[in-house]
Amino acid sequence: MTIHKGGWRIILAVWVICSMLVWLILHFISCLYVAFPLVTLLIFFMGFVLFFFRVPARKIPEGDNLVTAVADGEIVVLDRVYEPEYLKRECIQVSIYMDFFNVHVNFWPVSGDVTYYKYHPGKYFLAFLPKASELNEHTSVCVRNSYGEIFFKQLAGTFCRRIECYAETSKTGERGTQCGIIKFGSRIDMYLPLDADIKVSLGEEVRACETVIAELVNGKTETSSDRR
Repeated sequence: MTIHKGGWRIILAVWVICSMLVWLILHFISCLYVAFPLVTLLIFFMGFVLFFFRVPARKIPEGDNLVTAVADGEIVVLDRVYEPEYLKRECIQVSIYMDFFNVHVNFWPVSGDVTYYKYHPGKYFLAFLPKASELNEHTSVCVRNSYGEIFFKQLAGTFCRRIECYAETSKTGERGTQCGIIKFGSRIDMYLPLDADIKVSLGEEVRACETVIAELVNGKTETSSDRR
């Protein structure tokens, strides 16, 4: 396990502030029944911030047609929907909700060329609400390979105020490598072809890189460029 490169600045700031508070508590509060719980709480928070930015080592399943989870969390949406932004067709939406204790680093679900990326400013509704998909701050990314296109969104939540996405159009993504991070509670929406063989169920806990969300069918999926 390693620590996400973008987390060290936050970790350092939190540790400096908490260390100063611990010193002040021990210096000015003589009552152990008050000082000890406060110090314990601060030390726990320091450990949690370090834990939050962890990047675990994951075993990536083999198979070019596999779509793996972008993030850790719970499947909160599994439905047939119309995707209006880029694909402009009916898809299977699979949404993963991340709580504070999940790994928040995101990983490419498939290997392929990045054909679309866009950042959308927006609101900060609770990430598990349906309206969050369209109204919350989010990024939109599409990856294309020989099996078709996978479109996904990184959504901010009520407590999340920062999304980082490494996608760039005309560049490639490799399944199982980092594609970004969403800080402090959020959601991933994935849009899969209708003929994809879905391997997860509603309410299931998934793990980024390791959990297979779906298997794609080679050569049967229409891409957005086919309609242009």
